[in-house]
Amino acid sequence: MGAFEYTALDASGRLQKGVLEGDTPRQVRQMLREKGLSPVAVEGVAARESKGSGRAFFRRKISATDLALVTRQLATLIRAGTVLEEALKAVAEQSEKARIKSIMMAVRSKVLEGHSMAVALAEFPSIFPELYQSTVDAGEQAGHLDVVFERLADYTEFRQQLRQKMMLALLYPVLLTVVALLVVAALLTYVVPQVVTVFENIGQELPVLTRWLIAISTFFRQNGVYLLLFFIVVGVGGRIVLSRPAMRYRFHKFLLRVPLISKFARTVNAARFARSFSILTASGVSVIEGMRLSAQVIANLAMRRAVEKAAGRVREGETIHKTIAKSGYFPPMTVYLIASGEASANLEEMLERAASTQEREIETLIAASMGIFEPFLILMMGGIVLVIVLAILLPVFDLNQLVK
Repeated sequence: MGAFEYTALDASGRLQKGVLEGDTPRQVRQMLREKGLSPVAVEGVAARESKGSGRAFFRRKISATDLALVTRQLATLIRAGTVLEEALKAVAEQSEKARIKSIMMAVRSKVLEGHSMAVALAEFPSIFPELYQSTVDAGEQAGHLDVVFERLADYTEFRQQLRQKMMLALLYPVLLTVVALLVVAALLTYVVPQVVTVFENIGQELPVLTRWLIAISTFFRQNGVYLLLFFIVVGVGGRIVLSRPAMRYRFHKFLLRVPLISKFARTVNAARFARSFSILTASGVSVIEGMRLSAQVIANLAMRRAVEKAAGRVREGETIHKTIAKSGYFPPMTVYLIASGEASANLEEMLERAASTQEREIETLIAASMGIFEPFLILMMGGIVLVIVLAILLPVFDLNQLVK
């Protein structure tokens, strides 16, 4: 049995869409006819998702907020004693989004066929990442699926909250930067040429600052389109180059050497690693498998490969904190807390503490960076406007001196 999305016409000719469970598309069409509907299209949910995930460009995901909501609903229902199949059905019925509804019904169909929850989730890798699947698998084997879903819900919700904090912190500086660039572009392209034409017929040599401003304004007016095209080509070319793993690895490794960016990248990725590793170890996943899966949430390729190599050395008998420390990428606090967890046989708690420490440091870094950047940008904008105003006023002062 599987879940099928259908499009059909009712007796009045109106288009109806929904999800039905059945063994084959033919059976679903027959069910629609029995309901008085004329089927237009019937497609298996799993087949559609696998077709969309075949290419990265067409891969569709659901938002972190939706994933957190679905996970929280499942955790609540299962903790209340609801059977897994009924919990999946209830979540599907409660969802207002057609795609989530169809995916949850497809997962339920796989479970009804006798497959485990983890196997059912594996049908949708673009929706449920490998870390999510492995955690659920460990929870099923341990018989604590409700606890696992609670942890996953907390994890996804916290990641979404952290992402929102970062976006909100960056929103004002980005808007300020865009407005500043637009104002300067407008001054150089439209305002300066009109003002400068006043001095063209005077026959007087213009100040150096004014001549420079006129040259810059002329350059932007004549080559503005080419500059825009150049930046577009550079942006697209950069994305194409960075799509290659080898080049992206070198670029990420370079970022870890840039002073301010390095601090931010190390802290963010260390927090992701520690939080994911904590969830996996608490769910009963082995240390080596937990390290391998936790490496997948690390955005920086250099740090990711360091963790993957560390997992190999842990398999050979080395301690976790020593193998991670050898890379030199992870903050000392994270390494020390992991060492404490290994020594006290309380790795889960120390990993969670390391994640919390790094997440607080992220918030501090963002606040400090924005506190410095915003005044700097305002001062820089004021300085540029001051130079433009002076370049316009200097010829006026010279004219006053000639008149006297």
